[in-house]
Amino acid sequence: MSKRAIAGALLLLVAATGCAGLVGETREPRLAAQGPDLSLDDGSFSGNPTARCVDGWTTPANGSALWDDALRLIRRRMRAQAPFEVREMRYFTGPESPPSGEGYFQVVERWYVRGELGADPGFRARWLVERRVHGAGVAAVAPHDTSGYRSPDWTAFQYEFADPERREYPGLPGTWAGTPYDFVRGSRELDIQIPGLPQAVTGCLAGT
Repeated sequence: MSKRAIAGALLLLVAATGCAGLVGETREPRLAAQGPDLSLDDGSFSGNPTARCVDGWTTPANGSALWDDALRLIRRRMRAQAPFEVREMRYFTGPESPPSGEGYFQVVERWYVRGELGADPGFRARWLVERRVHGAGVAAVAPHDTSGYRSPDWTAFQYEFADPERREYPGLPGTWAGTPYDFVRGSRELDIQIPGLPQAVTGCLAGT
């Protein structure tokens, strides 16, 4: 099987598991060494389109459908009912990772949200939310005191039906089910490394 065919098969696996991510590599959500901030290479602090933020980014109006959609998806994943205090939100669109020729994979809606629960200031983080035609949810989470888009700050969780228990992780709010892995680096399957975000949108997190 060619690498192109293998990549296509893995992309279907992403669709099947939703925003939970690919197969995890470890139970430890963070690595010791910190990687470079991938958002700063050709990134834009103004929201204008660049090579690393192909459609640019905007801040949804408070109370708009885009604003409310992001918070609803975070609350659902976090099982939190209290209102969120949003410190920063960005909305941007771009291709799937890896890019696909399938029309329904060509545009993914994404939100970056930094915030906290109004009733519990200690319950705070940075979230990446994704929406595709087949589903939506929290794609990754990072500690509130981190910045930009770098490894190992961003953690994703691959849900395991055989292990639905929710666990606490240092630096992350609430509890999380599934096997954690480094979202920036992605997971390796059949010698293909699939990062969480394509290069076409990593710059949308510049200055966060």
